[in-house]
Amino acid sequence: MASASSSSARHLFDESKKRLCARVGINVNNLGSVARQVVRASKTNEIMHQTLKNFTQVDVVSDYSSQNLQKMSLILQHVGYQYDVMQDSVNHLDYLKEQVTAMER
Repeated sequence: MASASSSSARHLFDESKKRLCARVGINVNNLGSVARQVVRASKTNEIMHQTLKNFTQVDVVSDYSSQNLQKMSLILQHVGYQYDVMQDSVNHLDYLKEQVTAMER
């Protein structure tokens, strides 16, 4: 009877051992998937950080571009004024040439 009892105890121990190994195996598998999710999340966080950084840089560049366009618009306006003044001077020179020609006659 001691032999039967020890045999069933051994069988019970082996079965418990298998169950424990199975549970540990499942937990290890779960830990692996959790670890993969953590790595993915950290990569996602890094990607989001880089995206935000790029967006901020684009926003700053956009502001500088807008300021430069306003400056260029002012420069164009001033060049237009200078062109008008030069055109008036050319027209005035033609008038002066006519007067000089009339005086020479």
